[in-house]
Amino acid sequence: MLIIGSHVGFTKDSQLLGSLEQALSYGANAFMLYTGAPQNTIRYKIEDDLTKKAIKKMQEVGFDINNVIVHAPYIINLANNKNEEQYNFSINFLINECKRCEELGIKKMVLHPGSHVGLSVDVGIVNIVNALNKILSCVDTVILLETMAGKGTEIGSLEEIAKIIDMVKFKDRIGVCLDTCHLSDFGYDISNFDVVIEKLKSLNLLDKVGCIHVNDSKNPIGSHKDRHENLGFGYIPYEALLNVIYNKIFEDVPKILETPWIDGVAPYKEEIMAIKNKCFDKDLKENIKKGIDIP
Repeated sequence: MLIIGSHVGFTKDSQLLGSLEQALSYGANAFMLYTGAPQNTIRYKIEDDLTKKAIKKMQEVGFDINNVIVHAPYIINLANNKNEEQYNFSINFLINECKRCEELGIKKMVLHPGSHVGLSVDVGIVNIVNALNKILSCVDTVILLETMAGKGTEIGSLEEIAKIIDMVKFKDRIGVCLDTCHLSDFGYDISNFDVVIEKLKSLNLLDKVGCIHVNDSKNPIGSHKDRHENLGFGYIPYEALLNVIYNKIFEDVPKILETPWIDGVAPYKEEIMAIKNKCFDKDLKENIKKGIDIP
């Protein structure tokens, strides 16, 4: 079964219930959310009543909560410990984020590994491992390290993630999130995805893939830019993205769209419909700009 969804909102007033309703309006059977703004530390209380209503509705419509993912905020950086206070803040804040996942009944969280900011890749990896071992000793959440585009000093190639996972003690609660834009921008060829799969096998990561972010890229392969594009409008061929989405190896893995909004409108309903039809919608952007809705 195709498991496809997108990033959705999470507001104070509707929380998980509102996120679910938004996903359903897109024709999705998976979704990803932040439990608060990704750029700051402001967090409001998780309301049990709203969570219970959301879970009840999921049961009624046959929506598997295992296909719901939380994304960790961007302000966390586990790779740099120059400032011990900031490093410990990142650890403790991520522990709290994981506990919020547990309150919501969500098992998986996607995390950007971090940037070493001049400490070297090897030191950054050790810092990430030490932080993850502290975090995972306190929570039950499965943390999925996201592949990154290689901007600046960020850590997140497949090889680097494999090193981190190899050193983390809690093997049952650590995994990887593939991002097609990031992989391409780093230099992995999405058009030749079998080679990427072989790389995952060689690094013992294939069974660790717990989520796939499906994004086109505004930049050519190896650019190290990290700018997402709507599917079929960037440098990754649409057929290559469909090959990732429909790959049998990842049949049970949630695929999440993080493509840009168009004129302030989320394109996810249209993109999900095109994915289900296995057909590129060349008029998607123009139709959204004109306010033309699909049935």
